[in-house]
Amino acid sequence: MESAGRPHVEQLRDRKTEAIARIIKRGVRTQPKRILVVGCGSGLEVAILAQELQAQAIGIDLKTDFNAIAAERVTLQQGDATQLQFADESFDLVYSYHSLEHIPKYRTALSEMHRVLAEGGQYCVGTPNRLRLMGYIGSKDTSLLQKVSWNAKDWSARLCGKFRNEFGAHAGFSPEELLSALGDFFSAVSDVTFQYYMEVYSDKVRLVQLIHSSGFERFLFPSIYFVGPR
Repeated sequence: MESAGRPHVEQLRDRKTEAIARIIKRGVRTQPKRILVVGCGSGLEVAILAQELQAQAIGIDLKTDFNAIAAERVTLQQGDATQLQFADESFDLVYSYHSLEHIPKYRTALSEMHRVLAEGGQYCVGTPNRLRLMGYIGSKDTSLLQKVSWNAKDWSARLCGKFRNEFGAHAGFSPEELLSALGDFFSAVSDVTFQYYMEVYSDKVRLVQLIHSSGFERFLFPSIYFVGPR
């Protein structure tokens, strides 16, 4: 029952962001109070993280076509990931989902994420898996034709030896590449890719477990996810 005088606030939903929030909750001793989302897109994931983790959240992106509902609930602003306009150790959680591959100076962005993360804070970074055989399967608001077209474009880039971020491909990083890059800036790196897919596809647990146990996850999981402390 809602308290008198307090309007009902509709819950925002996105199974992927909610899955990440559950993984973050399990991995921290103290729930984050202030969150920064680097490369927030529409801002919906910022609002959902704030909702799920009961925290204040700020999202930054080069583009400012933010979702109106999200903009009412959290702070969304234009910002450059390589020059974060925040003081050192300002946030308890720094989150970046499918944005690092779009940043040419991604190592500078990681350095900035480390700088603004408080001692004892946690980061979470996810990118496309550059080793994937197929991607875009779970993309929302896209047709089958678009998904086929995007995968064909990816394979064309692979065959030309240009399936890398620096060549303009939506390639992402291999697990080893992202692990190495994060390890250069943060004190520890944990791969939570398997946990993520178990959460997102809870209705297909046996299939996810089979992919994981077979050793083919590095080619069949389209994205990779890592978390760790500052």
